[in-house]
Amino acid sequence: MLKGTHHTAIICSDYEKSKYFYNTILGLKIIDENYRQARDSYKLDLQLPDGTQIELFSFPDFTPRAVDPEALGLRHLAFVVESMDLVCKHLQSFAVAVEAVRIDPYTGEKYTFFKDPDNLPLEICEL
Repeated sequence: MLKGTHHTAIICSDYEKSKYFYNTILGLKIIDENYRQARDSYKLDLQLPDGTQIELFSFPDFTPRAVDPEALGLRHLAFVVESMDLVCKHLQSFAVAVEAVRIDPYTGEKYTFFKDPDNLPLEICEL
C-alpha cells in the first residue's frame, strides 16, 4: 500500500533564515520556490539525495506549536548520515548546537539531535 515518504511540510517563522538553514547549512537542493500572493506565503520545495522532500512554508499568521519532543504530535524529523562526526562538525561550524552523540541500545546506531531556526527537533542517525 504505502511505498515511502514523499515529503514533510514545515511552517517557519522566518522564511529567509529557514531557507538558508535547510538549503545552505543542511545542503538540501532547491527544486522549486513560489510566492503565493493570495496567501502572502512562500512555498519552497527542497530535496534530499534519496528523493524525499521537505516543503517549507511561510505564513504571515501562524500558531506556535509545542517544540518539546515529548509533546503530542510529530516528535521529530530524522535524517540519515554517513559520518556522524563530519556532520556534527559541519553543523557546529554554522553555530548550530548539537547534543552529545548517543548510541541506540537496541540497534547500536549513533544518533543525536539539533534544532532548526524555529527550535523544531531534528535528528541525524548514522547507519
